[in-house]
Amino acid sequence: MLVKSRPPVSSLLLGVGRRSLDNFRDTMQIAKSRLATRPARYPNVLWSVWVLVWVLLTAAAFVRLDTPAGMLHGKWSAGFARTADFFTQFGLGGWYLIPSVLLLVAANLTDWRSLSRRSLMLLYNWTCLAFLVLCATGLSGIAVNVLKYAIGRARPLYYEDFGVLTLHPFAFDARFAGFPSGHGTTMGAVFGVALLLFPRRWYIALAITACIASTRI
Repeated sequence: MLVKSRPPVSSLLLGVGRRSLDNFRDTMQIAKSRLATRPARYPNVLWSVWVLVWVLLTAAAFVRLDTPAGMLHGKWSAGFARTADFFTQFGLGGWYLIPSVLLLVAANLTDWRSLSRRSLMLLYNWTCLAFLVLCATGLSGIAVNVLKYAIGRARPLYYEDFGVLTLHPFAFDARFAGFPSGHGTTMGAVFGVALLLFPRRWYIALAITACIASTRI
């Protein structure tokens, strides 16, 4: 009786690597053909105006709303606090990063060239969505963590110890990483993705993401 020998691990890894490279090339080819058929159009956004508005609104909230909100820390009703604690979990980046990574890994291990055209386009669309979500939440998460430690704002838990408006720039201490909000930033990224997917339902996406982001306050 003949026993078939298994291929060595190195051959399997080499095959997976070659397939991954082929999948990447196929993805780039599909993206190139789509852009040639329907070129991307970007609105003429006045970024300087938006940045100025953002800075002014942040400063106004910091001066007029920050202290009252900080003084209310720990004084909410138990039921309201439990509700906020539940919904704030959906602001964690893991809800969006982990599924995106798993989908990209699964798509990368799939033999795209054995699929029908319809299945190929479906997999391509899901791959693009996963990559968009991964970049939107991941890159914004990195940026906000850099800002957190650069600003050094005390977390609400330590307001009584350090004061409501205490800043310790570059302290590199988790206690002084309260601003900007990582949950709020994640919800902003999720809203941006939802806005691209459902532009006519933007108000629903805004209401949901804004409510989840507000639970950090």
